[in-house]
Amino acid sequence: MSLNRSRIPPPVRGGPSRRGVLRGGGAMALTGAMGAAVAGCGTGLGVDSHGTVHIEVWHGQTSTALRAVKRLVADFHRSHPKIRIDLSGGVLADDMLQKVMAGLVAKSPPDVAYIFGSDLASVARSPQLADLTTVVESGRVPWKQYWPAAREGVTVDGVVRAVPAVLDSLAVVCNKTLFRRAGLELPGPGWTWRDFIETARKLTDRGKGTFGTGWPAAGDEDTVWRMWPMIWDLGGEVIAEGKREIGFAGEPGVRSLEVLAALAKDRSVYVDPKPGGEQMYQAFAAGRLGMVATGPWQLPDIRQAKIDYQVVPLPGFSGRSVTISGPDTWSVFDNGSARLKAARTFVGWLMEPGQAYLWDTQVGSLPQSRPAERRPQWRAYAAGVPGLPVFTEVLETARVRPVDRAYPKISMPFGEAITAVLLGKSTPAKALRRCADEANAAIAKVR
Repeated sequence: MSLNRSRIPPPVRGGPSRRGVLRGGGAMALTGAMGAAVAGCGTGLGVDSHGTVHIEVWHGQTSTALRAVKRLVADFHRSHPKIRIDLSGGVLADDMLQKVMAGLVAKSPPDVAYIFGSDLASVARSPQLADLTTVVESGRVPWKQYWPAAREGVTVDGVVRAVPAVLDSLAVVCNKTLFRRAGLELPGPGWTWRDFIETARKLTDRGKGTFGTGWPAAGDEDTVWRMWPMIWDLGGEVIAEGKREIGFAGEPGVRSLEVLAALAKDRSVYVDPKPGGEQMYQAFAAGRLGMVATGPWQLPDIRQAKIDYQVVPLPGFSGRSVTISGPDTWSVFDNGSARLKAARTFVGWLMEPGQAYLWDTQVGSLPQSRPAERRPQWRAYAAGVPGLPVFTEVLETARVRPVDRAYPKISMPFGEAITAVLLGKSTPAKALRRCADEANAAIAKVR
C-alpha cells in the first residue's frame, strides 16, 4: 500500500501489522449512536449559535491509532475552543474511498478524511476536494524540507490536494539466526538482486520447512507495489511519458519478473496466496523465512516474536538501492467557507512538530521531513527500535506510485502477471505481454 500498502507503536509494546490496523477489510462496526450519526452524514455540522464551527473527520483508524487520534483531537480542542471535531462517522481506511465517493455523490462528504495516496487521484476528480497549497506552504516546517515522497504523494497535476498523514518505505528484514545456521554473512548496502536470489537459495532448507524469502501472490496491491523499485532501478516507469501506456513493457518489466521466476524455480520463495501477505509475515515471525521485504509497520510483530533481525536496504540491479514509499493522506473537502477554514486549520495543526511527533510515534509513521528526522526526540525514539533508522535513511531514494486515476487499471493486470510467474504458470515475457495489452487498453478508456 503503500502501497497497500499499521505502523510502529512505541518501542515498549507490540502491535498489529499495518494492514491489520489500516487495511483490515471490513467496515467498522458502529454502535447505534454512531450509526445514527453516519445516517445524518453531516447534519448538524457547521457554525452553531455560539460561533463554534463543527467539522466531521473520518479518521479510518482503530486500536492504537484511534487512541492517538482521540488524544490529538482533545489537545486541539483545548487550543482551538471555537472548533469542534466529530469523530463518530466513517469506516476503516480500507473502505474509505467507497464511503467518500458515496458522500460526494450525495453532496455530503466529511470535512476531513484519511485517504490512501493511491486513491487520491480518483478523489481529486471532485471539485469539493480542497487545494491545500497554502496550508503546507505556511507550516512551521518548510514544505521543501519534507521528503520528496511525502510531497509527491499528495500532489495531483502540480496542485497539493492533501497533506501527508503516514510515510513508510520498503527494506529487507533478515533473520540473523537463519543466516548464522546457513553460514552466510548478512547483506549490506550495495548488494544486488542476483545476491538476493543466491542468498535465498542458500537459506532454504525444505527439510526444516524454511524458505529464503516470501512474496505475496494474491494479485492485490501488496503483490504489486514492491515490484516498482526494481522497475525504476532499470529505468522503467509505471506510466510512460505521454500517459498513454505502461512504462515497463520491455526490459524493466521482464528483468524484474525474472527475479521472481528465479526464486520460484529454486523453490526458495514462500508464495502467500492470502491478501495482504499476512501468512508470509506469520512465517517470518515463526522463524521460517530468512528474508522478507517489508516496511516499518512490521517491526512490532517481529520484535514481539523475539526474532533476532537486521534491516538492510533493498537490493539493486547495479549496486544502488531504490525503494518505494506509500504515503497516506489527510484530505479536506469544501463544505462551505467556515468549515473549510476550520478543516484547513486542523490538518495544518497536525503537521506542526509536536503533533507530528506524537502521531508518528504512536501510529508508526516515519518522520515526514528532514528536520523532523533530525530532532533529538525522534533520534532517541528511533534508537529504541532496531532497524528503524534504515527505513528512514532509504527515504532519500524513495519514490511513490503515480498519483493518477489510471493506476488501478495498471495494478490489477500486473498483479495477475506477478502471480502467474510466482506460480510457474507463465514466463515473465508472456505474462508481461498480457499485462501490457490489458493495461494499455484500460488506460486508453480512462484518458
